[in-house]
Amino acid sequence: MIGVAVDGVALGPGDVLAAAETAPPVESVEVVARDLAKRLGAFDVSFLLVDLVEEHLVRLTSTAQDPDGRAPEPVDLHDSVYERVLRTQQPWQVENDSGVRAVLPVTNRGDCVGVLEATVPFCDEEVLAQLGQAAHALAYVIVTDRRFTDHYHTGRRTTPMSLAAEIQHQLLPSAACCEAAQFTIAGALVPADDIGGDTYDYALDRDTLHLSITDAAGHDVASALTATLLVGALRGARRAGRDLAGQAQHANQALLDHGGEVALATGLLLRVNLRTGDVELVNAGHPAPLLLRDGAVEPVELESDLLFGVRPHQYRVQRLDLRPGDRLVLLTDGMFERNAADADLPALIRQTAGLHTRELVRAATRAVTRASRGHLQDDATVLCLDWHGTGRTERQADNGADTDIASPAGTSDDPV
Repeated sequence: MIGVAVDGVALGPGDVLAAAETAPPVESVEVVARDLAKRLGAFDVSFLLVDLVEEHLVRLTSTAQDPDGRAPEPVDLHDSVYERVLRTQQPWQVENDSGVRAVLPVTNRGDCVGVLEATVPFCDEEVLAQLGQAAHALAYVIVTDRRFTDHYHTGRRTTPMSLAAEIQHQLLPSAACCEAAQFTIAGALVPADDIGGDTYDYALDRDTLHLSITDAAGHDVASALTATLLVGALRGARRAGRDLAGQAQHANQALLDHGGEVALATGLLLRVNLRTGDVELVNAGHPAPLLLRDGAVEPVELESDLLFGVRPHQYRVQRLDLRPGDRLVLLTDGMFERNAADADLPALIRQTAGLHTRELVRAATRAVTRASRGHLQDDATVLCLDWHGTGRTERQADNGADTDIASPAGTSDDPV
């Protein structure tokens, strides 16, 4: 652990965690910011949170502009230094009249929480390392404290949410990205103007990765309620230790028993064996996933079973062998709907092959949004799995994707 002596006191991640522990969950980030400002003699320390649609950051605290953390400030993310830091996962710094302005990623296991920004009197390698460790510790503070308060959930909302959108959002994993030794996974959902009932989910056991992507029929609250039944049944069956066919049958029966006549949904369920790379799949009438292998993108040929909610049905378990370097992309039909047809997804998957999983997901949702001029007729959801192989035993921490866009340290003409 690197510790930098500031006024004779070594400062490390434990100091950040200790400062946060003394504060209520709603104030922990502000306390950490003030503590860092005092220790470093910083003119300003800020934390900016990524919003739900990843188009803006929200400045939740600033020791110079708002020392009490009372006035969240939205900041445009597109083509900014902040976007570059999040994409590359590399710190950025530039000299200014007050000292050195540094921006660092606040990321937890690949999930981009936000950025830490500080203006310090000087910033050599030791100070930059100290700030990097503080940013990493801050990610753990936020991930822990958001269980106890709406502060961080509210801060991520730059537009109003309908009841259907609120329900749908609560069904998604709390982290949109996860890195592990054998894989990296990332997902995103672009809601339609009239919520369409899409969900994605993942969970990691010791030897198994569970994935699902589902699309409930209908729109608005009705589809959100169907999705709630479906996701609840799938999670309950998974946590009870049922095999993949059992999970599918349990979800199907839940819609039949409680969903009424119009509770229908497509779904694709996967279980990935982390020791072998073998994949089990159940396809309940869902679009086929796309597989990038050796530079070529092809749909995975799967037999299609009945949608969930039609009638009692025995779902078939199919199999796929993953190879190191494979990228498997799961989609809902909103990614292919008429207004989004101009988004060439296979070409996009090939073009982004060298980027982090997170960047493909981001590029795909942006392409569909642009093709639909911001008004989707159906939810569009993508869940991407990169398979690294079984040879690794430890996670390779995210050290940047798309590093060619990083602005050089010392330049001052970049957009904020």
